[in-house]
Amino acid sequence: MFSKSCEYSIRSAIYIASLQRIGRRAGVKEIAEEIGSPAAFTAKILQRLVKLKILKSVKGPRGGFCLEKSADRIYILDIVVAIDGEHVLQDCILGFKKCSSKKPCPLHDKFIGVREHLNKLLRKTTLAQAEKSYSTGDTVLKLINEI
Repeated sequence: MFSKSCEYSIRSAIYIASLQRIGRRAGVKEIAEEIGSPAAFTAKILQRLVKLKILKSVKGPRGGFCLEKSADRIYILDIVVAIDGEHVLQDCILGFKKCSSKKPCPLHDKFIGVREHLNKLLRKTTLAQAEKSYSTGDTVLKLINEI
């Protein structure tokens, strides 16, 4: 549903939030390793998040990436909209350009509730909440042995 850029952006932000909570920053290579993303791709994503004022890039020996504002003030929806745009939460699930109740795709009516639930979930879930489940070990940012 989300682009790879969006998925890796969310993972990166969660990892960066977990480090920020303990007073650390990380560089591109560490972040890429922790989220299972290629370093060059991660660098582009991180720079885009900096440009969109979700992250800050700090230079120097204690530099690295950190959040632009507090993790409890950044919603997952902010990242999704910044990277993929609002259309990802409004478009047809099958990719039709004009899908409506007058000319619905085969999944239109069934997907309406899913879309509403997803929008609500993303709008209410903060980066701090996602980071907490990661930091306690309840969730992961990459799978070691995907089958």
